[in-house]
Amino acid sequence: MSALLIRNAKVLTMDDARPRAEAVALAHGRVAAVGGEAEAAAAAGPGAQVIDAGGRTVLPGFIDPHNHLLSTAESLAAVDAGYPAVGSVADLVAAIAEEALRTPAGQWIRAFGMDDAKYPEGRPTRRLLDEATTEHPVIIYHVSGHQAVVNTEALRLAGISEDAADPAGGALLRDEGGRLTGMVLDSAMELLLPLAVDVGCHGPNFHTDLPADQLLGWLEAARTPYLAAGLTTVCDPQVSRRELRVYRAAHAAGMLPLRTVGMPLSHQLDELTAIGLAGPFGDDRLRLGAMKFYCDGTLLGGTASFSTPYGERGQFPGSLYWAPEKLAALVARAAGEGWQVAIHTQGDAAMEHTLAAIAAAAKAGGPDPRPRIEHCGHPTPEQVKRFTDYGVIPVNQPNFLHDSGGDFLRRLGPRAHRLQPMREELDLGLRPALSSDSFVSSLRPMDTIANAVRRRTREGEEIGADQAVTLYEALRAHTLDAAHALGMEDRIGSLAPGRLADAVVLDQDVEALPHDRLAEVSALVTVLDGRIAHDARG
Repeated sequence: MSALLIRNAKVLTMDDARPRAEAVALAHGRVAAVGGEAEAAAAAGPGAQVIDAGGRTVLPGFIDPHNHLLSTAESLAAVDAGYPAVGSVADLVAAIAEEALRTPAGQWIRAFGMDDAKYPEGRPTRRLLDEATTEHPVIIYHVSGHQAVVNTEALRLAGISEDAADPAGGALLRDEGGRLTGMVLDSAMELLLPLAVDVGCHGPNFHTDLPADQLLGWLEAARTPYLAAGLTTVCDPQVSRRELRVYRAAHAAGMLPLRTVGMPLSHQLDELTAIGLAGPFGDDRLRLGAMKFYCDGTLLGGTASFSTPYGERGQFPGSLYWAPEKLAALVARAAGEGWQVAIHTQGDAAMEHTLAAIAAAAKAGGPDPRPRIEHCGHPTPEQVKRFTDYGVIPVNQPNFLHDSGGDFLRRLGPRAHRLQPMREELDLGLRPALSSDSFVSSLRPMDTIANAVRRRTREGEEIGADQAVTLYEALRAHTLDAAHALGMEDRIGSLAPGRLADAVVLDQDVEALPHDRLAEVSALVTVLDGRIAHDARG
């Protein structure tokens, strides 16, 4: 493996011992030296490949600690129902009708990214989707991943009749006459498609039963957009045996696009306990990390659990996946088996139950538990202070503030300004991490960083401007602090001698850019494990 020398750079190392440098030497899959050009060139040695950064920013490879890698790969191969390309029910029906023209009759049509909160007609229904096709079963995943809408043919294939009962942790929505609308919430998604696994009421089920070679092909195709964004490590926050089998096969074949950490969903706790397995487990390319739990639903879909219901008419009381005492017992049992725990939590009422579960886990777990709260939507100031009692790691996704901030302001009113209070978390000494929740939002770290810094909606309104962070804090939260969330800060997340050789040369000097241009930035060169994995220099 030849050495790499990155020179003429503005290196932000994320290493407190030497936070800035001019050059980096990478050799034998590790960082060999960081400092001045002469020092780095000597460490790289003669014959090293040279990357002239041209005064651009160089960082450790970006780390996304909450990114559904395989599901994102699936979404990239499906119909794009995302806003603003699809901004109404009419647009949605037209997109499905167009896909039906090139899809054999009887074959599933799948779409991702529907954001019906922005549709002037309101939520789509199965009857409207039937206008697009009655010859194909259709499923359209909500942008949150917690809901879907299907057509009549999909309900027929799934055997869901008008008198079907709601499952625990989910709902089949009905119209005023009691007829199924085709919209299904949370665990009711389990009823729709042939599924690779049964997750019960442990979370939304998007683990569809698809041929392994098809999934592997989509995963391989995702290499380009991920590496072009400067990502070198992701953590898939909901891994079942389906995902793990695909990731293992890709790893064995040398096709795994980047370092991947899997968080097993909690429905597997009994099976993993029976064989004595707990994370961290694996190698530096593929490993198991924390265990994932769900407390409440989704802000985007109206199922987040707040102490005061939200919505324009207070119509969203929210819902819980577990009775609070059951969640606490489940999380404590996992911690007792040695797992780091990560709990999906949005509303302040759900946050109270999550903190009780984390307190129970603290009594059962080890000395460095690092409990994660995924999304960490709306903690109260008092709850954020209690995060410090347990070393809670808030895993934030400020892309939501841009993508759906206008909806949050409308549905939550002044409460929307407290969503993802990252400034407050940092000021209390916590280490929040930034992430995308892709496929739910853009996988590009610079989009996430821009939204953490700007705190503006798609329409340009401020949303919690007092919770904005600095550019450096945002970059650190997507590198070193993201590595800390994964328990891997001893090997990734900083450019320090001995760390794994993951780096990104951005295509601009980000510190010289106005904040409203940060989202324009991409990776010029991405280095993974000491090798150039993406090169946009021509």
